[in-house]
Amino acid sequence: MTPFADRLANVVRRKGPLCVGIDPRWDMLPAPVRARWCEYAPADRVAFAYDDFATRVLELVRPYAGVVKPQAAFFEQAGPVGLTVLQRVMRKAKEMGFVTILDAKRGDIASTAAAYAEAAFTGFTTYDETTPVWDADALTINPYLGRDAVEPFLQVAKAAGRGVFVLVRTSNAGAGLFQDLVCDGKPVYRHVAAAVAEWNAPTVGACGLGDVGAVVGATHPAELRELREALPGVWLLVPGYGAQGGTAADVKAAYSPDGLGAVVNSSRGVTFPFHPDDSHWEAKVLAAVQQATAELKP
Repeated sequence: MTPFADRLANVVRRKGPLCVGIDPRWDMLPAPVRARWCEYAPADRVAFAYDDFATRVLELVRPYAGVVKPQAAFFEQAGPVGLTVLQRVMRKAKEMGFVTILDAKRGDIASTAAAYAEAAFTGFTTYDETTPVWDADALTINPYLGRDAVEPFLQVAKAAGRGVFVLVRTSNAGAGLFQDLVCDGKPVYRHVAAAVAEWNAPTVGACGLGDVGAVVGATHPAELRELREALPGVWLLVPGYGAQGGTAADVKAAYSPDGLGAVVNSSRGVTFPFHPDDSHWEAKVLAAVQQATAELKP
């Protein structure tokens, strides 16, 4: 299998760095989508509406974006049927040719981390038969339990030709509470970045980038520039563009000189640029993805 980093590079070369975040919210869905499922039980109606909406969004953005990032929490909120829908959305996205990033921010002790990693990438095995679960191309992970908790994700991802994106400098307002604490003369996020560089180095592919990426928010442009320089062989997953306030000018600091190096996520900005009662919601999604693709062009 082509390494994850090279598959991602191929997609970014063809369609640009935009990553569309699939973060469905019931109250923000188009009114006609919600109405189609009102006869079902509450959790089921939410799950089925998410499936309906996410599938249409994938169809609309497909010509303009090559990467999608479903956020597991919103599907999980709809219960067991919601998780089944997440599985369907992940499968549909891969069938459409997207590179898929499962945004679940996993992180736990080693044995549990291994189970999370297998669920994300390879599936579970019984009697020598493996059943896929999420079958993601990449997974977001939390490194704050240390190397032994990260190692299972690295091992399973490597064996399966998949990737991970490690939280380094996140886009939320409170990120600095811990990430900016100074330890041994530099902030904690720089220590995490150094570990990411170490984990990534053995995985560097033909594109000059590896399979272990870093999550670095667009809402901290100075740190984004700093980390791009510190992590030349590392893919950056950049949230915070659009609805969270990051601009196209901010995120371009994440690109490598060859135009690769980063995928820039937009969730609400692309998928919810409309009022729920707007009958032209599809046209507005299409306009939003076209604008984001143009703005983010390296």
